[in-house]
Amino acid sequence: MSIVRKAAITGWPVAHSRSPMVHGYWLKKYGLEGEYGRQAVDPDLAEKFYSDFSGSGLVGCNVTVPHKEIAAAACDELDDAAAAMGAANTLWLDGTGKLCGANTDGIGFLGNLDQLAPGWDSDAGTAIVLGAGGAARAIVWSLLSRNFKSVHIFNRTVSKAIALKEEFGTRTIAHPWDKLVDYLGQADLLVNTTSLGMTGKAALELDLSDLPKSALVTDIVYVPLKTDLLQQAEARGNRTVDGLGMLLHQAVPGFERWFGIRPEVDENLRSLILSDLEQDG
Repeated sequence: MSIVRKAAITGWPVAHSRSPMVHGYWLKKYGLEGEYGRQAVDPDLAEKFYSDFSGSGLVGCNVTVPHKEIAAAACDELDDAAAAMGAANTLWLDGTGKLCGANTDGIGFLGNLDQLAPGWDSDAGTAIVLGAGGAARAIVWSLLSRNFKSVHIFNRTVSKAIALKEEFGTRTIAHPWDKLVDYLGQADLLVNTTSLGMTGKAALELDLSDLPKSALVTDIVYVPLKTDLLQQAEARGNRTVDGLGMLLHQAVPGFERWFGIRPEVDENLRSLILSDLEQDG
C-alpha cells in the first residue's frame, strides 16, 4: 500500500486560502493520490513547526503571511530567489531529509505574463513598479532576471523604495510617489504591487495620460479581477494582464516538487477560481 503524499498551505490565518482549490484541481486532473489541506500555524509556534518540519507528516507546504521569513530561516537550502529575499513560500523535503525552500512569487508573476502577453519582455527596457513590499521585492527580482535595463520603484514611504534599490543594485532606482508623473512616459511596463484598488481598500487614483500606448499594464490585485487601473489602461488601448494568473502560476513549482508532475495553468482552473471569487463577492 503506497503512502499518500500530503502537502498544505501553512500560515496564520489560512482559512480563506484558495491554494487547496488550486492543488485539489490538479490532483484530480492528473489522477494522483495526494492530499493538499490547510494547516494554521500559531505565530508563537512557527519557528518550532518549520524547524521540525520532517515531523509534520507533510512532504512539503506553501507558506503565507506572516511566516515566510521564519520558514526561509529554517531551511537547509534555498533557491536564488528565496535567498535574495530572505523569504520562502514553497517548502519540500528532499530525499535526504533536508528542508529546501523556494520563493515562487517572481516565477508566478513571469509565468502569468508569459502566458497572457507572449513577447511582453522582448524589448526589456524600462519598468515602473508601484510599491516596495514583499511582492514588489519578488517582482523587481524577476524583472532583473529578464534583463530589464531599469526598474523604477515608487513608494509613498520612500525609505522602503531606497532599501529595495540598495538590495538590487544599479539597475533599480528609488523614487517618492509624487515623482511618478515625471517617469510614466518612459515606461514599457507598469506594475501595481500595492493593495490599492483592491476591494475594500483605497483606490489607486493614477492618471495614465503620459503612459505610452505601447506599455503593458499589470496589477497583482485580483479582487476585483479588473481593477480601476486595468480598466483605465484598457480603455486607452494599452495591453493589460490581471493578477489572478500570478496566484496560479506561483503554485506550479510546489505541486511538481510534492507530487511529481508539472501541472498546467489551464482555462478550467482559471474559471474554477473565478467562480469562487464571484461567490465571495
